[in-house]
Amino acid sequence: MKQRLTVISSVLVIAILLASCVPAASPTATSANTTNGDVTQTPVVVQNVTTVAEESAYTQIYEKVNPSVVNIRVVQNVSTTQQNSSFDFPGFPGFPDLNQQQQQQVPSQVEGSGFIYDSDGHIVTNNHVVADASRIIVTFFDGTEAEAKVVGTDPGSDLAVIQVSDVAASLLKPVSLADSDQVKVGQIVIAIGSPFGLQGTMTTGIISSLGRTLEASATTTSDGTSYSIPDIIQTDAAINPGNSGGPLLNLSGEVIGVNTAIESSTDSNSGVGYSIPSAIVKKVADTIIQSGKVEHTYLGISYLSMSLDLATAMNLPAETRGVLVERVASTGPAGKAGLKASSTDVTIDGVQTSVGGDVITKIDGNDIRVSDDLLSYLLIHTTVGQKVTLEIIRDGKTMTVDVTLEARPTSN
Repeated sequence: MKQRLTVISSVLVIAILLASCVPAASPTATSANTTNGDVTQTPVVVQNVTTVAEESAYTQIYEKVNPSVVNIRVVQNVSTTQQNSSFDFPGFPGFPDLNQQQQQQVPSQVEGSGFIYDSDGHIVTNNHVVADASRIIVTFFDGTEAEAKVVGTDPGSDLAVIQVSDVAASLLKPVSLADSDQVKVGQIVIAIGSPFGLQGTMTTGIISSLGRTLEASATTTSDGTSYSIPDIIQTDAAINPGNSGGPLLNLSGEVIGVNTAIESSTDSNSGVGYSIPSAIVKKVADTIIQSGKVEHTYLGISYLSMSLDLATAMNLPAETRGVLVERVASTGPAGKAGLKASSTDVTIDGVQTSVGGDVITKIDGNDIRVSDDLLSYLLIHTTVGQKVTLEIIRDGKTMTVDVTLEARPTSN
């Protein structure tokens, strides 16, 4: 018996030693339990370090930036037409007609978002949030309310600056602005605002595209020419009514844009949101704070991006890039400088188009490939009275033209 026990003990020792030599299972491996010949897999719980770090970043950004984001409630006086409901006798002198309608000013409220721009109480938001406001109430993250006044608005970029006073300095926590020229498609972004009045709401997503264009709420009084906002950031972060004026942030908690609009058939998030880039925000906000208004430069032309069809119609190389001048305002800067408008009509895919005008390929040495490039340069890098040099193609030949920029005509 003693000898048998010794053998068994030796076998157990060998088994233990062999088990200790088996390689450790990988973190994603599963262990097997055998019961009546069946094998059941027991998953090993693994902590995803990347997810944990991202979650921590979101939390830190919210705690850092949310105190700088405010809810904006605006009271507007809206004109409405109401039927006269008093007792009357139609046709009798001295009594109002039963069908008479009256114009009345009825108070209406809208909500949006904004963020603290500096320690002087300046707050950036959208122009369409505070337009026609008779009263503005700002609510801070801790519930503190304060009256605000409009410092200045810019319909041309849909931005506005308002200001609060008589609030604790501890509530005035300015945001930091990032360089929007450095953002990339695929970059993770965060939006904070008051969708549907739900203050302090954070949503996340990515930058879906860059270089979009939004039509601005400004037209000339003379010919109804419309203007656009260039370099718009497109995101799939959830943006809904009430987010307007709130910040779009990077993972450092810096503002890369102001959430402004959504593309939707239901007036709610459909994964296509638009933000005004911080490069435009900074220029407009600083100008409004300094002077109370913004004057945008313009050339006094209408134009469209060159394409293969347009180049073919004008006997230009297929790779020609730039913007084709369609019309020129004779009294505008381009007209005074002698830029040539298109004068020949051609039909491209059933659409009549004017060709033959100057093609602008550069401004101050910067390449112009599409119309947004020209608009962006004018909006961000020029001022009224500045002289710019345009490189153009005219009748197949390259030449330069100097243009002195003027302020856009007064908008409606």
